[in-house]
Amino acid sequence: MPTAASPPVAELGRRVKQASRVLATASTAVKDAALAAAADRLLGETDAVLTANADDVARAAAAGVGATVVDRLRLSPGRLEAMAGGLRQVAALRDPVGEVVEGWTRPNGLRITKVRVPLGVVAIIYENRPNVTSDAFGLCLKSGNAAFLRGSSAALASNVAIAAALRGGVEKVGLPADALVLVEDTSHETAAEFMGLRDSIDCLIPRGGPSLIASVRQHARVPYVIDGDGNCHVYVDARADLDQALDIVVNAKTQRPSVCNAAESLVVHEDVAERFLPRVVAALDGVELVGDERSRALVGSIGAATEADFAREFLAMKMSVAVVGSLDEAIDHVNRYGSGHTEAICTTDLAAATRFSREVDAAAVIVNASTRFTDGEEFGFGAEIGISTQKLHARGPMGLRELTTLKYVVTGDGQIRG
Repeated sequence: MPTAASPPVAELGRRVKQASRVLATASTAVKDAALAAAADRLLGETDAVLTANADDVARAAAAGVGATVVDRLRLSPGRLEAMAGGLRQVAALRDPVGEVVEGWTRPNGLRITKVRVPLGVVAIIYENRPNVTSDAFGLCLKSGNAAFLRGSSAALASNVAIAAALRGGVEKVGLPADALVLVEDTSHETAAEFMGLRDSIDCLIPRGGPSLIASVRQHARVPYVIDGDGNCHVYVDARADLDQALDIVVNAKTQRPSVCNAAESLVVHEDVAERFLPRVVAALDGVELVGDERSRALVGSIGAATEADFAREFLAMKMSVAVVGSLDEAIDHVNRYGSGHTEAICTTDLAAATRFSREVDAAAVIVNASTRFTDGEEFGFGAEIGISTQKLHARGPMGLRELTTLKYVVTGDGQIRG
């Protein structure tokens, strides 16, 4: 395995930190050229990447890994084309570095500007999906950051091959290859050490399941942004357009059930539950529904939900159902069980929509549309590195601007403070 000759993780940290200082001052033209060269090199290494990926897929299949996980792991010529296309798409996005957010002049003549600058070293620890290696690298590079990546053992051969291709493209245009550094040692001990590199890492972003997030909360000694669970709700209000609500619920649950912005919970106002629930249950064909007593009294095919079911991110064709007596009860239910990701309301009542939007605590609140729209590309960011369910420093889809921080530049002409 490639881990045999891996340098110590602390040494890798020093290398990526040094590279980050070069990237912070790289021009937009040079960064864009590097992304284009990396995309070309990735496609040029298609055979090597697919051979490495086939080894990963074969090991996963032999280990009895589920079909969904294997599908996330598997690459194809088409998926590699999409990864390269993603790099070119990021190159076409507006560079946030150097943007003057605001400026003002003080009475003493000092001119103060607030300017966007890179974070420095963005570390990402992730599971299974080898396309994250390319996606994370592209977003980090365009925003002037070095990418310090630690993938899972399941995708190690794929990640090593992809990283080698991307590093070659970056080096071709004169930027340091260590703009991307991959940790090849996938042991738990090294992961814990990785999360503690305060001298190297400026921001850590974990992308994975609950066990990874728990590990980050236990071991991280660097600032981190949680790309968190998505226990997303759709609330069908007393004054909802029920035809529209039906389409929204079905799309939010079934269009792609294995992702964080898929709906996991349905909440229905009692005034429309008797009319709406039988229709939505029939439309959610193939979805296992578990619910509270009020929902089961209306539709006998709904199974009994446990307390844990209402708080669970199923990531599968399963959904919890609750009937509530008021908007207040709906908001309380969502805030109690939601994960702070995305919550939706279906209603024609502007006052209800306004209250729900104001009082629900989530990164995104959606009125009369599917939860599936909480996505960097759908929001017009072009791409995202994850969806933060935290409140500092980023919340919601994290695009290029969320990979920067702010610097105050103060310009005077000799002022001194008395």
